Amino acid sequence: MNFNNTVLIDQVGVEERVARFNTRSLKKDTKLRGLKLALSMIDLTTLEGKDTDGKVKQMCYKAMHPADDIKDLPSVAAVCVYPNFVKVAKKALEHSKVKVASVATAFPSGNSTPEVKIADTKLAVDDGADEVDMVISRGEFLKGNYNFVFDEIAAIKNACGNARLKVILETGELSTLDNVRKASEIAILAGADFIKTSTGKIQPAATMPVTLVMLQAINDHYLKTGKMIGMKPAGGISTAKSALQYLVMLNETLGSKWMNNEWFRFGASSLANDIILQLGKEERGVYYSKDYVSID
Repeated sequence: MNFNNTVLIDQVGVEERVARFNTRSLKKDTKLRGLKLALSMIDLTTLEGKDTDGKVKQMCYKAMHPADDIKDLPSVAAVCVYPNFVKVAKKALEHSKVKVASVATAFPSGNSTPEVKIADTKLAVDDGADEVDMVISRGEFLKGNYNFVFDEIAAIKNACGNARLKVILETGELSTLDNVRKASEIAILAGADFIKTSTGKIQPAATMPVTLVMLQAINDHYLKTGKMIGMKPAGGISTAKSALQYLVMLNETLGSKWMNNEWFRFGASSLANDIILQLGKEERGVYYSKDYVSID
């Protein structure tokens, strides 16, 4: 396929539009609904070398019960773990609506053979993963080997079976918004169900300009084909205020169809704690100490 004619990005225009999103003022009731919506869109994540079965089980409990002493809180959307913890998470969440997501394809670097990446994906899916978060080969992309990137995504999509595929672009390594747009288009055409900014392992991770460019790619694809693609900004979104700004941008760019956790996610575990603190303050009139929420 020819990927040399992708849309070029007006960086100044993107930054000016993002600045306008950040000036929106929300009324109290709208803010509360937005915070609960953002909580329901979070993928709680643990992707560390020191992960254990116990840590994964505790995260699954928190996913189902973000704060037992605050009324009417939704569960989060999913928990995200390494493939070897999928069985543990699946059992812990078996009576809930929370999805199990698993990173795959030699996360976070993506540097391995196609055979290893496919085996990684199949392990996660065979053990019950509802979603797979793969990473693209940024080295191949930056060399201009776009067909390699397309073919690899398509192969992983095939290995996913019925599991939904989130394709991580690792935008902090792509250097330019033009590259972000091109990588988004490649991922969408290759079969991504979601496109995702980052692994959360490098900086910068998710930013609003990068997310806007990806949302615009999704919108253009929808206008051409009628097919919806999901979006997941991940890494660096840690405050309730910033989550609300992302939701404003989502609504004004893609509209109400995307305003649910079927089509939009936050990859930001620490965000859950700040939302819980904000909702607790609205309910009781005072802030909890951070000591009242779990460390993820």
